[in-house]
Amino acid sequence: MGRYPDTEPYDQGMLDVGDGNRVYWETCGNPHGKPALVLHGGPGSRASPGLRRYFDPDAYRIVLLDQRGAGRSTPSAADHTTDMSVNTTAHLMADLERLRAHLGIERWLVWGVSWGSALGLRYAQTHPGVVSELVLTGVTTGSAPEVALLTRGLGKLFPEAFERFVGELPAGERDGNLAAAYNRLLESPDPDVRERAARAWTDWETAIVPAPPGSVARFQDPEFRRGFARTVTHYWGNDHFLGDGEGVDEGVVLRDAHLLKGIPGTLVQGSLDLGNLLGIVWRLRHAWPDSELTIVDEAGHDAGAVGDDALVAATDRYARGGG
Repeated sequence: MGRYPDTEPYDQGMLDVGDGNRVYWETCGNPHGKPALVLHGGPGSRASPGLRRYFDPDAYRIVLLDQRGAGRSTPSAADHTTDMSVNTTAHLMADLERLRAHLGIERWLVWGVSWGSALGLRYAQTHPGVVSELVLTGVTTGSAPEVALLTRGLGKLFPEAFERFVGELPAGERDGNLAAAYNRLLESPDPDVRERAARAWTDWETAIVPAPPGSVARFQDPEFRRGFARTVTHYWGNDHFLGDGEGVDEGVVLRDAHLLKGIPGTLVQGSLDLGNLLGIVWRLRHAWPDSELTIVDEAGHDAGAVGDDALVAATDRYARGGG
């Protein structure tokens, strides 16, 4: 089956979302088709052209955006003067609502990858009336245990890389929240400190997440590297700004999975995605009866060609009105 051929945007723009931020958006496919919103990962990545290809361009009105501070949105998180206090999950969800109103869309399918899956889940939980379906891959929920696993926990699997990762931090910062410690370096007034921290952070991500071709190359771009590392650590160091999760071991998104009742969903996950070590995707599937889960054997965070087939099959089915 595979993904659909690439399609170019028929419309695009910069949406003023307040706080001095302008968010890049584009629409592709059929202007009169079923609306679908695409949420990229990171936080701090960007909407790549390949994400358009998970949808039949004859059936869908495909909407992509670069989230605050990322990609073509302005101001960039790579600029040290950019105010990150107005870049939170609540701000991102408000941006989605502004974009939906701007485009005159009543309801849309939400497609998310990695961090985009957590954002999509929380958006559906807080705005259930505007989400028709969810299609998610590389699933994460943004919980504190997931962050702890992806920073400190995987050190036992990647000891050499972890030694380098922790070694870049001041000695007094190595025992607490590693993402928050790195974020403090990335907010340093010293550009050399920021650059070393950005390089060390992306080296760690490269070590723990076997990536598809082209993904690692983006970390060689100093501007992308700075903005990405700054945004990821800003979110990871602050529990993804997902509300009051105190005393909630599984995180707010999994706790509130019952709020997804009535929203059909498809989850596609690689069996070797290291985030699976906590069993989050299985627990989410069982807490959300309207969802289905496809596990792709011998695949990682990127579910590969088999995962692509499952994702396209899901969007094709939802285009036909199948739940």
